[in-house]
Amino acid sequence: MLLSVDWDAFSGTRELVFDAPIWGTRDRPHDRDAAWWTRTLRRGGTAWDALDADYPLYPGWEAIAQYAGVPAYVALSHADAWAWLEQYPGHDVLNVDSHHDLASLSGDPRRVRPGNWAGLGLSAGLIRTYTCAYPAWHAHLPVAEGFDLPRTRTELGALLPADVQARTTLRRQPEAQGVWPDASQVTSLLLVQSPAWTSPAHDDTFMQVVRGVEATPLSEPLGRPRPCTVGHGEVYTQT
Repeated sequence: MLLSVDWDAFSGTRELVFDAPIWGTRDRPHDRDAAWWTRTLRRGGTAWDALDADYPLYPGWEAIAQYAGVPAYVALSHADAWAWLEQYPGHDVLNVDSHHDLASLSGDPRRVRPGNWAGLGLSAGLIRTYTCAYPAWHAHLPVAEGFDLPRTRTELGALLPADVQARTTLRRQPEAQGVWPDASQVTSLLLVQSPAWTSPAHDDTFMQVVRGVEATPLSEPLGRPRPCTVGHGEVYTQT
């Protein structure tokens, strides 16, 4: 099987954080960087750790270390997963993610994007079967896709062809360790940063995970230096 891990499965949010990108965001340079500065300043901070109370790093990511030695790749966005699928066509895919990535209501449905790469991969025959494993913390966040799996499945029914739906599974990771496949079952691993959805306070940890499995870049992750404020709230970067 192929194992995909989106960092937003661990770099998440708490309930009732109304400026959280999980409520909906685009994936533009502004959303990946400047929008996080705005959230930091809104919380009276001058460094990324001001985000931690509302945007925690949930446990479970530590398990990724067991895949050291498996052919691994890292990408900025799941839109870059297409090159990975073309390299390993026809496998079952397990995607640990806060989003199903099967289809979306906006944008060109034929263009590969973070929200539809898996659905297009199934339709093109690059993916045999697809499982989205939502993180355990979705059980406590009613707005999240993984909170009510029957609801999410019903929403997908209007967006996906019947043959794609038949090869798709949605589940949620257990509260404890989660269910990770044995390394011997994983043909290749893909780590995805998704910076529009993941806190910059967790970038260093993400890069530690990337180095730990010696992942080869499909696209370079974003380095986001910590913001500081001067004068009337202007922002500059400090390395």
